[in-house]
Amino acid sequence: MTEPAASDTPAATGPGFDTLALPPAVLANLQALGWRSMTPIQAAALPPALAGQDLIAEGPTGSGKTAAFALALLQRLELGRPDVQALVLCPTRELAEQVAQETRRLARAGDNTKVLVLCGGTPIQPQTDSLAHGAHVVVGTPGRIVDHLARGSLVLDALAVLVLDEADRMLDMGFAPDIATIGSRCPPGRQTLLFSATWPEGLAQLSRRFLRTPVAVKVAAQATAGKIRQRFYQVDDSQRLHAVGQLLAHWRPARTLAFCNTKLQCRDLVDVLRAQGIAALALHGDLEQRDRDQVLVRFANRSCPVLVATDVAARGLDIAGLEAVVNVDISAEAEQHIHRIGRTGRADADGWAFSLASLDEMGRVGRIEQLQGAEVDWFPLDGLTPTGQGPVQAPMVTLQILGGRKEKIRRGDVLGALTGDGGLPAAAIGKIDINDFSTYVAVERAIAPKALRALNEGKVKGKKVKARVVEG
Repeated sequence: MTEPAASDTPAATGPGFDTLALPPAVLANLQALGWRSMTPIQAAALPPALAGQDLIAEGPTGSGKTAAFALALLQRLELGRPDVQALVLCPTRELAEQVAQETRRLARAGDNTKVLVLCGGTPIQPQTDSLAHGAHVVVGTPGRIVDHLARGSLVLDALAVLVLDEADRMLDMGFAPDIATIGSRCPPGRQTLLFSATWPEGLAQLSRRFLRTPVAVKVAAQATAGKIRQRFYQVDDSQRLHAVGQLLAHWRPARTLAFCNTKLQCRDLVDVLRAQGIAALALHGDLEQRDRDQVLVRFANRSCPVLVATDVAARGLDIAGLEAVVNVDISAEAEQHIHRIGRTGRADADGWAFSLASLDEMGRVGRIEQLQGAEVDWFPLDGLTPTGQGPVQAPMVTLQILGGRKEKIRRGDVLGALTGDGGLPAAAIGKIDINDFSTYVAVERAIAPKALRALNEGKVKGKKVKARVVEG
C-alpha cells in the first residue's frame, strides 16, 4: 500500500464558499487553506448559522462540522472587546484541542483572535491566568467550564454564540447536568448551535431546553463510501485477533485504525500484535489523559502504525491520511459500520476497510449489505501471506521535550535546534505538536538517536531542555 495524500478536511464537492456572505479576507484565507467548495453539512448549516439562527446539525464524524460552526461564530466576534463571546463545549480534551486549532486557522483573516482551551487533565491556575488576559473564543470540556464559572474566572455575560459539539457523546458521558449549568449562565439572547453524529432521545430534550425555533439539518453517513475498498473475512472467535496480524502483515498499511467492541478486546489485541512484532497502541476510556494525549500524538505523527480503539474512544478524532480500517468485531449497528470505514478514503485518497465476521455476526453483516444496497465481498484468510521484509514498523519516532506553550516554545524553535546546531536534514523532521507543558516532535527512525542527543546537548529557544523517546 502507498500512503494516501494527507488532508485536514474531508472531500468537498458542494457549492463554493464564495456563495456565502463572508468577508473577502475570510474567503481569501479559505482559498489559501485549499478550501474552495463546501461539504454537505457545511452547505446545509452555514447559511442559517451565518444568519444568526439557532441550529441543530446532525452528521457523521469527519463531515466538516467544525468549520461549519467555527466560520459562523467568528463572524459574530467584536475583536476590540476582550470578553468571551463564543463558547464551544466538547466531550474530550483532544477534540477541544482539534476544534481550537481549526478555529485558529480559520481566524487568520481577523486581527489577533484569541482562542483559549479550557479542559480538565491540566492545572487550572494557568488557565485562570490566561482568562485574566482576555479571550474571544473559549473551547472546553463541560466539567472544567463549570469549574471556571464557579470560581468566577470565566464570565459569559458577553456571550454571542454557544456551540455544543458532539452533543450526543457529551450526553453519553454524563455531562447533561454540567451543560444545564452552563446554559443557565449564558445570556438568553445568544445563538446556540448544536452538532451531533446521532440523535438519541435525550438530545431532543436538551434541544428543547436550550434552542429557540432552531433550523434542523441532517447529512446521513454515506452508505457507499467512494474510493473505500472493502473486504470481509469469515473467522472463528479463536482466530479473530491473530487474523488482524495476518491482515497487517499481508497488506502492510502505513496507518491502520482497528475497531473493537470492548475495552478488553482492545487490550488483548494490542498484546497479540506486539507479540507478532507489530507496534500497536490502544485507545479506550480507562486511559489517563496524559497517556491518551501521547497515544494520539504518536499515531497522528506516524510513530505507531496501528491504533486499536473502541467506537466511543475514537469519536471526534480526525486522522489525516488513514490508509486502512479494520473491524475486529462487526458493529451492532450498520450505520456505525459506515461511520467506521468512512475514516479512510478521504479527500479522494484510496482507502481499505477489512472486516472480520464470525457466523454469529452474519445477521449484522446482512444489515450492512441492506444499508449499502449491495452484497459484501468475502475473501479467504488463507490467502493472507506475509509480504515485505521484517515486522510492520512505523517510519517515525516521537521525542518529547519537557516544555511547551507556557515556555513560549514554537515549532520554529524546535526545527531550528534540530537542523541548526543539530545538523539534521529538515526533511527528516516530521510533525511537531506543542501543548501547554510538553512538545512532541516526530523524526525519522534512523536519525532518532542523533536527534535526541541534539536536543539534550543543545538548546531550544536559547535554553537547555530535557528530551526523551516516547515508547510503550
